[in-house]
Amino acid sequence: MNFTSFEFFGFFGIFFFLYWLVFNRNAGTQNLFLLAANYIFYVWWDWRFLLLLIASSAINFFIGIQLAQSMNSRHRKLLLSLGLLQGLGGLIYFKYFNFFITSFKDGFASIGVNLSVHTLDIILPLGISYYTFRTLSYLLDIDKRKIKPTTDWVVFFNYVSFFPTLLSGPIDKAKMFIPQLEKKREFTYEKGTDGLRQILWGFFKKIVIADNCATFTNEIFDNFQSYHGATLLLGIFLFAIQLYCDFSGYSDMAIGFARMIGFDITKNFNFPYFAQNIADFWRRWHISLTSWMTEYVFTPLSIAFRDYGKMGLILAIVINLTLVGIWHGANWSFIFFGFMHGCLFIPLILMGTMNKKKTIAKGRFFPTFSQFLNIIGTFSLIMLTFVIFKTSSFANAAMYYKEMFSGLFHKGAYIETLHFLQWKNLLLLMLIIFLFLLTEWIGKEQDYAIEKLAAKWYKPLRWSFYLSLLIFVYYFAGERQQFIYFQF
Repeated sequence: MNFTSFEFFGFFGIFFFLYWLVFNRNAGTQNLFLLAANYIFYVWWDWRFLLLLIASSAINFFIGIQLAQSMNSRHRKLLLSLGLLQGLGGLIYFKYFNFFITSFKDGFASIGVNLSVHTLDIILPLGISYYTFRTLSYLLDIDKRKIKPTTDWVVFFNYVSFFPTLLSGPIDKAKMFIPQLEKKREFTYEKGTDGLRQILWGFFKKIVIADNCATFTNEIFDNFQSYHGATLLLGIFLFAIQLYCDFSGYSDMAIGFARMIGFDITKNFNFPYFAQNIADFWRRWHISLTSWMTEYVFTPLSIAFRDYGKMGLILAIVINLTLVGIWHGANWSFIFFGFMHGCLFIPLILMGTMNKKKTIAKGRFFPTFSQFLNIIGTFSLIMLTFVIFKTSSFANAAMYYKEMFSGLFHKGAYIETLHFLQWKNLLLLMLIIFLFLLTEWIGKEQDYAIEKLAAKWYKPLRWSFYLSLLIFVYYFAGERQQFIYFQF
C-alpha cells in the first residue's frame, strides 16, 4: 500500500473523512484514531514487525520520562546508554549484521583463511532507519535539556509511527512534531488545497519521470558492458533524475498528506540540482537526514577535533558523510559513496568557503554566468558519483566508468544510443525532463516548484494546469517501480 496505489487512496480517503468528521472532538480522539491508522498502514506492509515498532516506542517513552526526572548523572548516563543501545542495537542487527559477517569472512579469505561462517536469515523491518533516528534524537534532546518528554504515550507512539513519514521520512524531530500532536488540529481549506497541490507534484515526479527513467536505467546498468560511452553517460544522467524525482516525489507526497490532516513536517529537498557546490548540495538534499547528522554527529565531532584546525574539520566531515553512506545500506559501495562525498568537501574547507551559503538568481530568472557554471559543474560531479550508488560493487562501478570514458567518443555510439532506446520515447522523456527542470527553476524560491506557480492565475487557466498534470500522470505513467528509499 504505497502512496501511488489505489489501496492507499482508499485507505487515506476513509481515514481523511473519519478523522475530520467523526474523530475531531479533541486532540485525544484525533490522536487515538491516528495511531490506529498508523498501525493499520504498517500492518498492511508487514505485520511481523509491528510488535518491534510498538516495543521500540514503549521503551523510549519510559526511558525519556526517567531520563528527564533523574538528577543523578551516572543514572542519566545509564538510561541514555540503554536507549541508544536499544535503538542502534536493533538497527545494527537487522541492517548490518550479515554485512559484518560477510566482510569478516571475506577479509580472512583474502589472506587464504576460509572460515565456516554463515549469514542469518534476517528480514529488514520497513522504516527502521527512520523511526530509530526519531527515537534517538528524542532521547538525546531530553538528555541535553533541549526538550521535555511527553507524558502522553499516545502522542509519543504517534510521533514514532506517523504513517506519512514512517517508511521513508522525512525524519522529524520531536521538538517540531510533538507540539503539533498535543493540540487539536483544525481543517483549513488553504492547507487542504496546498497539500493536494504538493501531492500532485510528487505524483508527477514519481510516476511520470522517475518510473519512466527507471525503464532505461535498469536496462543500461544491468547490461552496461554491452553499450558504449554515450549510452552509459545517458544512463547516469537518467539515474540522477530518477533518484531525485523518486525520493523527492515521495517526500512531496508525505508532506502533502500530512498537511491535509493538519501537520507541518520537515522539508526534505530544496532543489539540490541547482546547488553551487558539494556543501550547498548537502544542505539541499535529504535535508532531514543531513540536519540530523549535522546536529548529533558532525557538531560533536567538530568540537572534539577543534584543536586540529582545518584538519580536524576535514576529519569530522569525512566521518560524518561516511556514516551517511553507511546509513543508506550495508554495502561497501554505500560506504565509499559517503567517504568520497566527504573528501569532496576538502577543497571548500581549505579555501574557507564550506559554510558560505549560495543564493541563486534570487528574484531573477537568469543566473549569472559563474552561477550557471557552478550548477553544471556540481550536478556533473554528483551525477558521476551516483554510479557507485547504483551499482552493486566496486568492480561494477570501476568497469562502468572504464566503459563509459573509453567509449564516449566511439564511432556510432550516439546512433547506438538512439537505436537502443527507441529515439521517440527518449526524446519525449527528455522533453518532459526539460519542462520539469524549467518548472523547478521557476519555483526555486518556493517550498516546492508549483506552490505558487498557478496560484494567481485566472481560475480556468489554473485548473487547466492542474488537469494537464493529471493527464500526464495518466497517459505517460511509467511501469510501476517501488520507491528506491524503501530499501534504506
